[in-house]
Amino acid sequence: MRPIGTATRGTTNPNRLRRMDRWIAATHGPALRRAGSPVAVDLGYGAAPWTAVELLERLRTAEPRTAVVGIEISPERVAAAQPYAREGLTFRHGGFEIPLPERPSLIRAANVLRQYDEGEVAGVWRRLCERLAPDGLLVEGTCDEIGRRHVWVALGPEGPRTVTFATRLGSLDRPSDLAERLPKALIHRNVPGERVHAFLRDFDRAWAAAAPYASLGARQRWITAVRALSGDWPLTDGVRRWRQGEVTVAWEALEPRGW
Repeated sequence: MRPIGTATRGTTNPNRLRRMDRWIAATHGPALRRAGSPVAVDLGYGAAPWTAVELLERLRTAEPRTAVVGIEISPERVAAAQPYAREGLTFRHGGFEIPLPERPSLIRAANVLRQYDEGEVAGVWRRLCERLAPDGLLVEGTCDEIGRRHVWVALGPEGPRTVTFATRLGSLDRPSDLAERLPKALIHRNVPGERVHAFLRDFDRAWAAAAPYASLGARQRWITAVRALSGDWPLTDGVRRWRQGEVTVAWEALEPRGW
């Protein structure tokens, strides 16, 4: 079967996806432990296999039996990654069809759909969700080049569940700085009248109101702002994750109009 999709630019850096990986290990770890033979897919890992190598290391802190398969649509990238293969880590030619005999417990697609049209996103999500194990998770999103700012959508076999915003707090001027890293489904919807725009507007206001807490550090200011935000928005996490510079919102609260 010919791989489904198109080759992306393939740029990547070591440690770029650490925030996403930490979140996956913390929130999806129980599902990995329940799986008989947990398999995770790093879809579109790029010109170098750093993100797949790191994903294996981080997921094995949650479940040591986890295996990772890096999937790339470029045969040259698959060939270049082979020297990094080892027990629990393999590389395979493929695309959105996910050419594996089993249904994976996790598919991570970072900085892949950013290079597609918005109208293609829903179809790709459906295709990938159909390949998940019953207790599986798809994480699709975007980050900057060195991993300071991320936004990702988490989806189960039934479809989208949540949106997570994550940042290195010391580099943040205001929460709406994260808008430039919104995933493809949301980035063009950051305009008046759309839910994600209203969320980021309210987040900026809560951040400004929490300015007195900046003397205690960016983390305390973030926690205070997020706590205020929780009065009007359906946040699905708590202080333990907020302390990491994260906040997760129910997908329905940010879903684009007419989605």
